[in-house]
Order: sequence, then C-alpha cells, then structure tokens
Amino acid sequence: METALEEGLYIETYNHSIDVDSLSALALAFVGDSIFDLFIRTKLVGSGKKVRDLHREAVSFVKASAQANILKELEPELSSKEKDIVRNARNAKVNTVPKHADIMDYHYSTAFEALLGYLYLSGDINRLREILHMAYDINNKSS
Repeated sequence: METALEEGLYIETYNHSIDVDSLSALALAFVGDSIFDLFIRTKLVGSGKKVRDLHREAVSFVKASAQANILKELEPELSSKEKDIVRNARNAKVNTVPKHADIMDYHYSTAFEALLGYLYLSGDINRLREILHMAYDINNKSS
C-alpha cells in the first residue's frame, strides 16, 4: 500500500489487480465521484467555516454543472487516452438524471468523474493530483 499526502489530499492506493480498462464508464464514475468529493471536502474543511457553509461550498464544486464546466476547460490538457475515457463516459447510457441537473451537464460530469476514477484505479496518482488541483483552480476562477 502506498500513501500520498499533498495540500489536503490523502489517498491510499492498493496494489490490487483490477483490470481498469475492463470497467464500465459508470463504474469508473462511481469511484471518481467519491475521489472528487473527498478532495473538495478535504480542501475546504480547514477554512474555519461552519459546516452548513462548508456543505454549500462543496456543492458548488461537485454539482453537475460545475463538473461539466471543469471538464470543458480541462479537455485541451488531456492526453489522447484521457480524452478516450472522457468520450466513452460522456456517451454512456445513464438510467437516471438528478432532478436539478441538465442532461448534457450530467453526461459531462459523469465523464469527469470517470476520468478521476480511471486515474485513481490505474494508480496514476500524480496525474490524478494534477487534474484535481486544476479542477479546484478552474472552479475558483469561475465563482
């Protein structure tokens, strides 16, 4: 087991034998959703704000429209493999859409989360960290 700690991001990676390329885009997004949520909450928790305010600020990062905007700005920075993951996930058939999300934003946010899930499960923690920090900066710039 490896451990990484940097600017509010603590991730443990396990040396396991998951064939990441065989996972569905939605399975990758399932993991990526947790990675992004944990990263954002960890970045925000030390601010001294009340929990209610922390929650509101976290939601401003993790809602579908924010993730869609993040991905659109990140796309030029992605490798061809990362673009393939994003494209595959963006086109994945989803069975439900949250009631407060636009369908296109939801597809883009699923693609963003799938990218994070892929990077985490493939063990590319340095690139995951880079993408997470770029996402944080993009959302702060947009707010």
